[in-house]
Amino acid sequence: MGKVSLLSLGCPKNLVDSEKLLIKLQKEGISYSSDPGESDILLINTCGFIESAKKESIEEILKLSKLKGEHKKLVVFGCLAKRYGDDLKREIPEIDVIWGVGDEDKIVDYCSKIITKSAVNEISEKLSDTPYAYLKIAEGCDKKCSYCVIPQIRGRFQSISPDRILEEAETLIQAGQKELILIAQDITEYGSDLKDYNLSRLIRDIASLSGDFWIRLLYLYPTSINDELIETIASEEKVCNYIDMPLQHSEKKILGLMGRGGSRSHFEKLIAKIRHIIPEVIIRTTLIVGFPGETEDEFNAMVRFLKKIKFDRLGVFTYSKEEGSSAFTLKGQVSKKIKSERFNKIMSIQSAISLEKNKKLIGRTFKALVDDREDNIIVARSYSQAPEIDGVVFIHDRRGKKGDFVNVKIEEAYDYDLKGSLLP
Repeated sequence: MGKVSLLSLGCPKNLVDSEKLLIKLQKEGISYSSDPGESDILLINTCGFIESAKKESIEEILKLSKLKGEHKKLVVFGCLAKRYGDDLKREIPEIDVIWGVGDEDKIVDYCSKIITKSAVNEISEKLSDTPYAYLKIAEGCDKKCSYCVIPQIRGRFQSISPDRILEEAETLIQAGQKELILIAQDITEYGSDLKDYNLSRLIRDIASLSGDFWIRLLYLYPTSINDELIETIASEEKVCNYIDMPLQHSEKKILGLMGRGGSRSHFEKLIAKIRHIIPEVIIRTTLIVGFPGETEDEFNAMVRFLKKIKFDRLGVFTYSKEEGSSAFTLKGQVSKKIKSERFNKIMSIQSAISLEKNKKLIGRTFKALVDDREDNIIVARSYSQAPEIDGVVFIHDRRGKKGDFVNVKIEEAYDYDLKGSLLP
């Protein structure tokens, strides 16, 4: 009997794909091992979104190729494999098979021919051991952002059926998951290809499931956020008052070059409305600095916008010139040095804003989810902290275990993290 190992790289959507592949393999009687050294088939789900992700994927493929030996098989799939399959096979001949996105059934068939199956009574091993789970609600994307190649890789937008999502949500809740994180390239588009069904209705249906759990929404396209969605987030108790809407920029000219809608004025009005309707809402955004054509004046205008809005959470990327994207040939490329300077300036500004906001939390009490603990140190998150991208709350206590909801009093504040104590 043989085993497979599976390394998943990139975004949470890749992790969801990898988890589903693993479940299919285990249902077929194919055992999984977290140790590539004891596995007969080495699977790697690659990411090809930006340059750094491509480099990481190639580095990990090369590491696995060294473990391969005479009797192991190396299977590469996912976004990078779809974009550069021929190049990868030519440059890394140790790769046995390459597949793209959505080829899980082909991978299962391949593994079934190589590995001797055994009876697997239950699906016990997962790629991630966390009290939160990502729930993918759609595939693909119809947006035409000029810097992005995801639509070319993952295809047109397609909502996953509500019945399937609700069934998966119920399974995750019954398995003990305490936070369901709804993800897609653009979750606000959900239901656009369905009859009389949209994201707000899906949220309400998931929230109606029995159990003590949170719902978190990621990747809301800013110009698609409507009043119904804002009211749904405000009224549903299980939904975290947390809105992640990547703006990418504030200035209309750059947004136009990016192939995105909106403007600084629109964003300011939208954020004011959200903050008015949803009490203590946390708003997160991401920005791209150094996009082709971004002048010093436009960058400084974005800085003024950030200082005015004071986002609760913020991530920044330097523009990455992606082959195949329509922005690849744009004139006015910004130098690496200037991109780095702009990146550092925004991060410095946001660090100060984050510290200022965190200090205001000292003395307050929040419900928090325990993500991990080691000895007497607990790592938890309140509704205001999304896993893997935001800060955490550190607690020194022997009570509370992974997956517990606890009440925490905030005692100290840092740039991004907090320190607190458990209440009785």
